[in-house]
Amino acid sequence: MLGLRFQVEGWVLMLVIMAVAQVAVIYGEFFEPFNVSYDHRALILGGQRRMLISAGIHYPRATPDMWPGLIAKNKEGGADVIETYVFWSGHEPSRGQYYFEERYDIVKFVKLVGANGLYLLLRIGPYACAEWNFGGFPVWLRDVPGIEFRTDNAPFKDEMQRFAKKIVDLMKEENLFSWQGGPIILTQIENEYGNVQGSYGQGGERYMKWAAGMALGLGAGVPWIMCRQTDAPEAIINSCNAFYCDGFKPNSYRKPVIWTEDWNGWYANWGDRLPHRPVEDNAFAIARFFQRGGSFHNYYMYFGGTNFERTAGGPLQITSYNYDAPIDEFGILNQPKWGHLKDLHKAIKLCEPALVAVDDSPLYVKLGRRQEAHVYSSEQIDTNSTLPGNIGTCAAFLANIDEHKSASVKIFGKVYNLPPWSVSILPDCKTVAFNTAK
Repeated sequence: MLGLRFQVEGWVLMLVIMAVAQVAVIYGEFFEPFNVSYDHRALILGGQRRMLISAGIHYPRATPDMWPGLIAKNKEGGADVIETYVFWSGHEPSRGQYYFEERYDIVKFVKLVGANGLYLLLRIGPYACAEWNFGGFPVWLRDVPGIEFRTDNAPFKDEMQRFAKKIVDLMKEENLFSWQGGPIILTQIENEYGNVQGSYGQGGERYMKWAAGMALGLGAGVPWIMCRQTDAPEAIINSCNAFYCDGFKPNSYRKPVIWTEDWNGWYANWGDRLPHRPVEDNAFAIARFFQRGGSFHNYYMYFGGTNFERTAGGPLQITSYNYDAPIDEFGILNQPKWGHLKDLHKAIKLCEPALVAVDDSPLYVKLGRRQEAHVYSSEQIDTNSTLPGNIGTCAAFLANIDEHKSASVKIFGKVYNLPPWSVSILPDCKTVAFNTAK
């Protein structure tokens, strides 16, 4: 009888734990509330600098029953963060009539991210581009009297502010920002506006500054970013979108180096060959990014998905948005890309204590004509001598940027062989944990 009582009590305890977990999901209490700030080195989560790997998933490009599996595979692959745009055209198909159900149930998606212990980068825009029909703008927007898109135009700014406020308020109501115990740690306003700002003249500059100020006034309580915006105001972090961002520097020393879009593939057009980016090149670009001072990296895309209905942008883009991503359109792991990048993420995470400990630039060592090292160490070291056995926090990245020739380099009294176009990662400054070409 005593054993039966303990068994019953065990079942009761398990049911209580499950009930508490369900309540946490309902109210968004996925983390102890924490603040997000930043310095010149990194985002600071709850008082700690972090090196973060983010993975792009667009919730409307998958069915809701796919979301849990996709998020879990992102986490298993080594992601800390999920990134998504917010798709205005899906959420407000008619002016003033909002829709947050089925594939557009963004609250459910964000809560699933938090329930998996991951953070979220919410790119509100509300212009998305994203190879999405009309760039994510609802079609009714063009019929607003006197409107001119993405410039210092009162009708457009009124509609844009109203939608951005709607999304921020919704996230706050659901307790989804970090300071509420939710997963959202970063938000974005506009999208690659620097690419087109000049064509609007002074109106473009005024609009950009207005958008930044408007976003800051919404009370999100987490940092805001603008990608490809070299003149972003001081209170907004400008970030990089490209195939390679290891040479990118923000427009202020007080801002961290953020890579919003690492194009690990590309979209496909009817009749064209399917784009492919070798994973060795992708891994090389990411390792170089962290080697040279980067701190937040996001895959565009980690899962591309499907352009359902009439959401594909442009006259020739196909319904598949597979993007040669680590997880394919159907939610299946794309090997060897997924596994190779997973191993890369592990190596970078092993380096994190050293990467966050160095307050300024790492130690730079020229190893050859096209070979170099960056060393992150909590203490002064001699790269020409063998490291002592009791070396403190130390990580090194050895790069060979020659595209065709291997190279042997010597550092710390040891010889390392580097394949062409590769980076070797040494989380203890001694042992190679990962080489991007292997």
